Amino acid sequence: MLEVDEQIETVERLRELLPTEGFTNTFQKVSNRLNGVARKFIAHTPFVIVATKASEGLIDVSPKGDPAGFVEVYDDKTLIVPDRLGNHRVDGFQNLLEDPNVALLFVVPGHGDTLRVAGKARVVRDAAISKRHAIKGREPLLALVIDVEEVFMHCSKALVRSRLWHPEHWPERRSAPSLAEWVIATVDREQTLDEVQDDHTADENTRLY
Repeated sequence: MLEVDEQIETVERLRELLPTEGFTNTFQKVSNRLNGVARKFIAHTPFVIVATKASEGLIDVSPKGDPAGFVEVYDDKTLIVPDRLGNHRVDGFQNLLEDPNVALLFVVPGHGDTLRVAGKARVVRDAAISKRHAIKGREPLLALVIDVEEVFMHCSKALVRSRLWHPEHWPERRSAPSLAEWVIATVDREQTLDEVQDDHTADENTRLY
């Protein structure tokens, strides 16, 4: 185990190091429903990160993406997230069958602030929901219905520091490992890197919806 100078083990010690004084807005900005600002932000969001927890304690973080506004605000306490074709791992869905607690982070490209939502989620199959969320004639088989309990916007410091929306600071894409490289390194398959990459490219081109 990594040796460190101090492991923080109590809230009191945490707050000694990171006090609450001077951060009134931070602690009072939380809402228990989706107000007009949240609705407008969600309408502009094409990318959402969904966090769930397995019964054994492992946390899963899953990206969801579609045209902006794909997450439906059904009412001020309910969100609907359509499910699209994926890799059939369904880690998040399986987690929610055991523990309904869920958290979402809404990201708008080029925007520094993010929207955080937490609540309880259900995995559902519903004809009306599927019809509303069809794209190119393809209806989602399942959806997440989220009963909202906490909503607030998060400041932009992390995105400013990371320079996430500044292409001039992006690394050369080919310099970062790909999913195909991960498969070659971890899966015992008699395929070349190019063959695995071709499979993934074909999947992206034919199984979006």
